[in-house]
Amino acid sequence: MTCAPALHWTLWCCWLGALWGKTDNVWSRFASLPFPDDNLFLYDTFPPGFMWSVGTAAYQVEGGWRQNGKAPSIWDTLCHNNRHSMANGDVTSDSYNNLHRDTEALHMLGVSHYRFSISWSRLFPNGTESGPNDPGLSYYANLIHKLKELRIEPVVTLYHWDLPQRLQDIYGGWVNESMVDIFKDYAEACFRLFGDKVKYWITVDNPYVVAWHGYGTGKVPPGIKGEKVLGYKAGHNIIKAHAAVWHLYDTRFRAQQGGQISIALASHWINPANMTGHVLGECQKSLDFVLGWFAKPIFLDGDYPLSMKNNLSSLLPEFTDHQKKRINGTADFFALSFGPNLSFQLLDPDMKFRQIESTSLRRILYYINQEYNRPRIFIAESSWLISGSTTTEDAKYMYYLKLFVMETLKAIKYDGINVIGYTAWSLIDGFEWLKEYTIRRGLYYVDFRTYNKKLMPKSSAQFYKQLIKMNGFPPENQPVHGTFPCDFAWGTSSYKIQIDTTPSQFNDPNVYMWVPNLANNKSTGLTKVEGMKVPKRKTHCVDFASIRHQISMLREMHITHFYFSLQWALILPHANLSRIDHKILHYYQCFVSELVRVNITPVVALWQPFSENQGLPLTLAKHGGWSNYHTVHSFVDYARLCFKKLGNYVGMWITMNEPSISNLTYTAGHNLLKAHARAWHLYDKDFRNTQKGQISISLQADWVEPASPFSENDKNTSRRVLEFEIGRLADPIFLRGDYPKAMWDWLAPRNNPDMFEYYLPSFTKEERKLIQGTFDFFALSHFTTELVQWEKEDVAKYDHKHEVQFLRDSTWVHSPNRKDVVPWGLRKVLNWIQSKYGDVPIYILVNGIDDGFMHSQDRLRIYYLENYINEALKAILIDRVNLRGYFAYSFNDKMDPKYGFYTYAANRFVPKPSMKRYREIIDKNGFPRADVPVIPCPVELVPCPDCHFLQTRKYLLAFVAFIFIVFIVSVFMIMYYIRKGKRRYK
Repeated sequence: MTCAPALHWTLWCCWLGALWGKTDNVWSRFASLPFPDDNLFLYDTFPPGFMWSVGTAAYQVEGGWRQNGKAPSIWDTLCHNNRHSMANGDVTSDSYNNLHRDTEALHMLGVSHYRFSISWSRLFPNGTESGPNDPGLSYYANLIHKLKELRIEPVVTLYHWDLPQRLQDIYGGWVNESMVDIFKDYAEACFRLFGDKVKYWITVDNPYVVAWHGYGTGKVPPGIKGEKVLGYKAGHNIIKAHAAVWHLYDTRFRAQQGGQISIALASHWINPANMTGHVLGECQKSLDFVLGWFAKPIFLDGDYPLSMKNNLSSLLPEFTDHQKKRINGTADFFALSFGPNLSFQLLDPDMKFRQIESTSLRRILYYINQEYNRPRIFIAESSWLISGSTTTEDAKYMYYLKLFVMETLKAIKYDGINVIGYTAWSLIDGFEWLKEYTIRRGLYYVDFRTYNKKLMPKSSAQFYKQLIKMNGFPPENQPVHGTFPCDFAWGTSSYKIQIDTTPSQFNDPNVYMWVPNLANNKSTGLTKVEGMKVPKRKTHCVDFASIRHQISMLREMHITHFYFSLQWALILPHANLSRIDHKILHYYQCFVSELVRVNITPVVALWQPFSENQGLPLTLAKHGGWSNYHTVHSFVDYARLCFKKLGNYVGMWITMNEPSISNLTYTAGHNLLKAHARAWHLYDKDFRNTQKGQISISLQADWVEPASPFSENDKNTSRRVLEFEIGRLADPIFLRGDYPKAMWDWLAPRNNPDMFEYYLPSFTKEERKLIQGTFDFFALSHFTTELVQWEKEDVAKYDHKHEVQFLRDSTWVHSPNRKDVVPWGLRKVLNWIQSKYGDVPIYILVNGIDDGFMHSQDRLRIYYLENYINEALKAILIDRVNLRGYFAYSFNDKMDPKYGFYTYAANRFVPKPSMKRYREIIDKNGFPRADVPVIPCPVELVPCPDCHFLQTRKYLLAFVAFIFIVFIVSVFMIMYYIRKGKRRYK
């Protein structure tokens, strides 16, 4: 609602960019960006002509490993000789025999570019000197032709890890300098064969993996576990080979073919363990040893990073001055590969230098922009991975894709980085290198069991298609201007109030007198008069300083209502009327009466599941709590006492506040509903006519969103979770006196008294009649939105009982306690309640976010308030939801740490900026247009026959009179003793 305009934010980022021009300060820059502004989702579109791409690699998807004369590659050899696994790329997705299938998939996505690689051993099984293999040539020529027909530009990679085994056997692969000319000849042949239709060329994909893990660690083919020197030697030759090919294209083909050529460099991002200079230097070194190894020679000066040269000594080969000149500048754009193949899989642990690896695409883009002279950047590979058992419901992958695209958009709009394209990896499922088939990365699901390797679009494909069509994330769900109804209840809430029953006023029965010391003409102070006492008076409401202070702060907020919970265990320590703590009860009575006196309506909950004994008296907690039906009777007795003692002041009662569904057994929930119903009927019959209040139950009502909007399974799962989390307690009260049908249908196959966690008790006909309709309004607490899917992906976040997978959208900003801020979820849950339970009055009694005790985090609360309240306004103005009130949580940090509008430190309450912003919204009654004058609502006083001036202040007046009399007596006594002393002196 109050996000700064994009222009202002862009100027801010440009200023920061100028301030931190050196790459040493990239980490400082991002650590200093304003929160939450920089973390919020950016609704904007990509520049015109942005390259929307998707990619594959030959060995991963082509199959046909020896079909039509193809020769083996080093990956064929390694997989066939692997004694620990039978998995290989012999058939994989069989793209070689399904060209039409793949191009149809591309057409459906609507991509503008397709990155694929040429299998060197398929096109030239016997070397370039023997000419191309006709079937292989036909396959790639037909693929490129079909792409051009579909207006999809090919981005062709010459080498994506699958070196012909013949070259490895004869020359030893990339450690042999002969590979420079051999690769150059191969590239020249490809330029001649396909160059007239190819405008983008990639020489080598991820040379770090090829060199370091192919010839150093031996993790990938050719699997040479040599000394480090071999890895650096292989990398040395790859750089020279790339440069040779670039110069070849530049001098002999560019003028005629008009294409561009680069090398795809993979990188991770690294975060510092702390912000000391040494640690930041280690982060720089980590990037130097992976990305800088290849990027610095090609994009800067033709030589290796200084940190590598200083640390590796003789291990690192040297370039001659001539080679440096030949290598420098041999890229027309910066092709970046950023994904799990390097990050978290193939990044050598030693190259992290004890720092923290991260998936921040935006930060590596910024680093490249600053370090390598602001190149045009083409993201040649980016995405994440999912389990190999996942089929088409790949919400986790989809949200990673959304995150990376969002980071790319922010890099363009906020950081001014010239990113020209994005490549989602990959088009289809395939052989995932060292992970084989245990993971999937495709936008299309491949059923490897079928003969023709049938494709099915995943949720991620639907998402990417929509993303391309919209060219990003165009603005949607914009804030509305308008005001709330004049009788709208504005409040704040606290799970409990501060209780201090120690009177602050002088209430000592002893009599004291002021005795002067005549020797030095000074007073000895007050001296107790022995044998004299005055009657000890009864404690009055004005004696409680804590009440006065809390009421003062609440008045400062300009609220009309205040919601808090009583503490059952304090009022009735033994859970029955045999012992009533009258001091506590009197304190509560004073508190609510003082609220009414200042025209704030008390909204009071009888029971709140506090952490200690679930908010129950110890005796009840020890005997099973709500699982024991005796608790129902005890609750009714407790409710009667509260209604009798406090009811004249309480405008709205809540029987139960936020019963914890996850911790509430079905038996306990059963009894809780009956306890609520009996308390409601008690109030309705014995107290409503005289006290004129209302009563209901307040339920936790976070929204549950299907993880994939394209999945019916996810939609059904979200509906089921809503029924279990809200409908379980709401349906019996607000509908038909029984649990939701969805619960019965789900639990029926599992409903067995011997299976305690699945057994759902039934209500009798009389109990249904008792419970049905026991409400005056629908009260709810709402904090956040959860994403759910039906397919199991992450065991740690899987609810086995209800068979639900919970996951997060990483583009959502979250609080220090990792509560996601999703304003539109509030509006959705309000509409869901209205559609299910009719036009019932609704009160949002609890809505708030934690701030982590940091001032910057309080800015998140301001954003939270503005946008959640605006969604509530939309529900009223647009959806016609019968919303009657909004209560922001919470009152202060002392009682609800991290959530309060008032911070508490050094025995002082200090209002936070969010309190002042909330007060401003209340004063304006919403979000009126700036050009429309605010029409104030008439103030309606809360009726209170016992709250006239003399009644509410009689104890104060009596006390003032008493003090005045004591003062007169004291003056008389002092004068008397002074005169008596003078006589003795004379």
